[in-house]
Amino acid sequence: MKTRPAVNPLAHRPFVKMNGLGNEILVLDLRADPVEVPAAAARALARPAVLPFDQAMVLYPPRREGTAAFVRILNSDGSASAACGNGTRCIAALEAARTGAPHALFESEAGLLDCHVRADGQVEVDMGAPRFDWRDIPLSRDVGDTTQVIIPGFEALGPACLVSMGNPHAVFFVPDANAVDVEKLGAALEPHPLFPERANISFASLTAPDRILLNVWERGAGRTRACGTAACATGVAAVRTGRTGRAVSVTLPGGDLEIAWRETDGHVMMTGPVEHEFSGTLSPAMLEEAA
Repeated sequence: MKTRPAVNPLAHRPFVKMNGLGNEILVLDLRADPVEVPAAAARALARPAVLPFDQAMVLYPPRREGTAAFVRILNSDGSASAACGNGTRCIAALEAARTGAPHALFESEAGLLDCHVRADGQVEVDMGAPRFDWRDIPLSRDVGDTTQVIIPGFEALGPACLVSMGNPHAVFFVPDANAVDVEKLGAALEPHPLFPERANISFASLTAPDRILLNVWERGAGRTRACGTAACATGVAAVRTGRTGRAVSVTLPGGDLEIAWRETDGHVMMTGPVEHEFSGTLSPAMLEEAA
C-alpha cells in the first residue's frame, strides 16, 4: 500500500509579493501559526516559474513587548540575512494597512526596526547605527582603517570602505558605477576570504554633491535592482571618506532612496517607496522541490 507524501507545512499559507524599488520581496506572515521556513523551501519558492524573489520576509510572533513581529530574512539562495531595508519598508506598509496606524516596530537579528509610513506613501525606516570594527562587519582579520581597504586580488579597484548595516558591505567608489561589470566582480568578491560571512558588494559614483549612483551585488541574491542596506552603507561610506554630507539621494536601477546618517544618535534613516504586486496562497506544487 502506497503512502501519500506528507504535505509541506507551508502549503496553503497566504503570501504577499511586493517590491521596493524593484527589489523583489516575498512576505510570509506566520504569526498566527508559526512554522520553520527551511532553506530548501526558500529556494523552491524563488524558482523563476514559481515566486521569484530577492529576499523573503518571514513574520513570527513578537519576542519583545511593543513590537509587531520578529522578522526572519531569507535570501533567494536560502541563506539567512540579518537586515533588508527594502523588505522592511514592505512589511511596514503591510502592517500600517492592517492596523491603520502609520507606525510599526519590528525586531530582527540586526535589532529593532522603527518604521513610519508617511502620508505620501513613502516609508521611513530607522536602520540603526552602522558598525565599523573589523570584528563587527565581520572580517577574517584586522585590516586597520576600514574606510580604506585594498582587497587582495582586486587591487585595481582601489580601496573599499567596509561597513556593517546588520550585514557586511564593501563599497567601492568608482568613476562610473554603470561602467563596472557588477556580475563578474560581485560574484568574485562576495565569497572573498576576507569576508567569513560573505559580503554585499557595491559600486558607487558621485553624480552631484548630494547624489550617488549605485549598483549592487547582494550576498545570496546576486545583482538586484535595489538594496536598502547597501544604500545605507554607501551613504555612510561617502561621509566617512569625505565625499558627501550626511544626507544624500542614492539612485539605484530601481529608483531613488533618501539616506540620512543622523549626527544626534548615529542612526541611519532610509526613506523610499514600496509596491504591492499580488497576493495568493502557497500551493504544494510550489514547494515540491523543497524536500
